[in-house]
Amino acid sequence: MADIVIRGVRKTFGRGRVAAVDFVDLTVADGELFVLLGPSGCGKTTLLRMIAGLEAADSGSIVIGDREVTTLPPRKRDLAMVFQNYAVFPHLTVEQNIAFGLRMKGGAGAAEITGKVRQAADLVDLGGLLDRRPAQLSGGQQQRVAVARALAVSPSVLLMDEPLSNLDALLRLKFRSDLKRIVHELGTTVIYVTHDQVEALSLADRMAVMREGRIVQAGPPLEVYDHPASTFVGGFLGSPPMNFLPVAIDGVVSPGPRSSEAGSADDGPRAMVGPRGDSFPAPEAMRGWCGRELVAGIRGENMDVLGERAPGTVAGKVLVVEPLGAQTLVTVASQDTEVKVLTAPGYTAPPGGDVWLRPVPDKVRWYDPDSGAELTGP
Repeated sequence: MADIVIRGVRKTFGRGRVAAVDFVDLTVADGELFVLLGPSGCGKTTLLRMIAGLEAADSGSIVIGDREVTTLPPRKRDLAMVFQNYAVFPHLTVEQNIAFGLRMKGGAGAAEITGKVRQAADLVDLGGLLDRRPAQLSGGQQQRVAVARALAVSPSVLLMDEPLSNLDALLRLKFRSDLKRIVHELGTTVIYVTHDQVEALSLADRMAVMREGRIVQAGPPLEVYDHPASTFVGGFLGSPPMNFLPVAIDGVVSPGPRSSEAGSADDGPRAMVGPRGDSFPAPEAMRGWCGRELVAGIRGENMDVLGERAPGTVAGKVLVVEPLGAQTLVTVASQDTEVKVLTAPGYTAPPGGDVWLRPVPDKVRWYDPDSGAELTGP
């Protein structure tokens, strides 16, 4: 049993008592791979270090399994940690590095240590490199040594602090898939800290987005991605990030020039973009916000780029077209806002060319322009 329950944990630093972690509540299930995501300085590493016992909490409690560990030293918490900078010993072989934690822990004979070392090395594909020293290894292999050393002690909880940030793109891709396979095979509870939203989305069973010491949203990764709880979450998570358009909700589209441009004369709520009168459908729940200024959040993959005006489109001009291989990223200026759209590969358009953007109606999210919080109705 290695679930983690954190209640009201707070940590401040400096004379001004600046809160790095500000009354955080969090529950991580047994065997779950949980990712803490956020920008630099948001408190995610400090929270991880408090779970590890490397930082003392000012207040609150931390429970691992059925044990209160808030005031226990790290060695008594039955956990292991993998750091960003590998932290392998250059004068020891791979085998000796992996065995280091086991020897420090004590209680195991030489044969048992050898068996656990080889088992951990095989899990991370280092079985043929046990006699080498870190200087003879690549960066990815050194990070595998650090992971194997943590796994060898069979911890109830594995803590990982941006372990892939020093690797190149191809190594990160391979190591990410290997790591997810390994921890799910072992059933170890993992808390993984990163600022890389691709890592968070691909690795996490569940994830939490942090900002200024607080958790602003937690849940399954695709749920957080598809329904950001605020403009901050939508703008931080995603590549490209979510687009935000200032809109006014109009309850009735009257016949006339504006409705013909929008391609509709229905009386459903519409999101009006700018003074030119371009609009697209808003859900019926937004009717209660008629006459109010809101923010519409739209992912780049949830818009079509058209070469001519059509119902429910917003006019714009092409700024940049960036081929990305599997997709093309198009940056469009629309009503003084830059909008980034993902299109099919091979899309071309001249800079300055007129285009029309058509959002997928049920993929648009609605936000309060003052608080940035998501709105689902009046």
